[in-house]
Amino acid sequence: MASIVYWGSPRQARLDASETLPAKLDLILDRLNLRDRVNGEVVLIKMHLGNNIGYSTLHPVFVRKVVKAIKEGGGHPFIGDVDWDANTSTERGYTAEVLGCPVVPLGGIEEKYVYKFDRPYKNIHTWTMAGMVHDASFLVNFAHAKGHPSNGYGGAFKNLALGCMTGETRSAIHDTMHYDRYWFGELCTDEACRDQIIASCPHDALTEDKHRPGDLHLHYEQCNQCGRCLKVAPPGSLLINPANFHAFQEANAISVSLTLSTFAPGKATHLVLATQITPVCDCFGFTSMSILPDAGIFGSDDIVALDKAVLDMIGKAPLIEENVPTSFEIWQREGHPLQWLHGPYKNPYLVTEFGEKLGLGSREYELVDVLPVEEIRPAPMGYIPAK
Repeated sequence: MASIVYWGSPRQARLDASETLPAKLDLILDRLNLRDRVNGEVVLIKMHLGNNIGYSTLHPVFVRKVVKAIKEGGGHPFIGDVDWDANTSTERGYTAEVLGCPVVPLGGIEEKYVYKFDRPYKNIHTWTMAGMVHDASFLVNFAHAKGHPSNGYGGAFKNLALGCMTGETRSAIHDTMHYDRYWFGELCTDEACRDQIIASCPHDALTEDKHRPGDLHLHYEQCNQCGRCLKVAPPGSLLINPANFHAFQEANAISVSLTLSTFAPGKATHLVLATQITPVCDCFGFTSMSILPDAGIFGSDDIVALDKAVLDMIGKAPLIEENVPTSFEIWQREGHPLQWLHGPYKNPYLVTEFGEKLGLGSREYELVDVLPVEEIRPAPMGYIPAK
């Protein structure tokens, strides 16, 4: 059965406040019955608060509307993120006075307030979840859609997958990409050859392994799978394997399943604002360059359907190539536009496929426009001569 995804278009027929995206967010919150669901609940609004001087994160106007709706419904909201972003959130305009509720580091001071879950996956055996996530009784997952160098896309899944775990587990999730062996040094013993392999990468994705001198280390975030290194490396000595890239997405889905398991059925909902869609994550904090046209605002109780709908919508829009940094080579044209940037093995849809297999939702959805844009045509008028 298809899940419902509510959508507010970025288009307006009139210059009227009721047709703006914040007003359409109000309509989505009404359709999600948020006020009726949060009475007496301790509500975590999970956001990515950004870093450094980034300003492509969620505008406070949108966040305040969610806070207001929760309070009107009798809920007790707080906003949370990882400690270093929460601790500097005032630098990007996120304060309790502006937003209407506290902003807290989810793992407490220095991430010492945690809960542990055993769930073996590749190099991860124990997952460490931030304590404030575990203690909340209702979740509003409010994400900003953007590109991401590890999996192509950062949306509702990634907002929970990394933001609700502590630093040790976040690092381990990234390290899943290195679990399956990709460098076979016994087939490339010449130091000059290794230097040539490193020099062949236009994105500095290959370096000498700092833990194993003489071995090569691949930075998957920087790799766009162009294949230049494979033309230099002796056959079989280096693999650019889809499985390594896909491990990060599967780990994201597992992380989200653990987070959502701490909330009772019906006690979580998800929102994505798809404006100012930047090439990389908001945690980089130094890019606010949009690469895709705005796609609007989305809401659903089904996280799988939501991210699938957002990706489908932004996938219909052409990449704004004049805004793509020259360091990114758009060398192939198959797949989603975010794959054009980050490479074909960083398929942004994979996390939704893994999520569906884990029972987190359905990739089938019905998109419901909460305020369809009225096509206004000027009335025919004959020429009226001046007197």
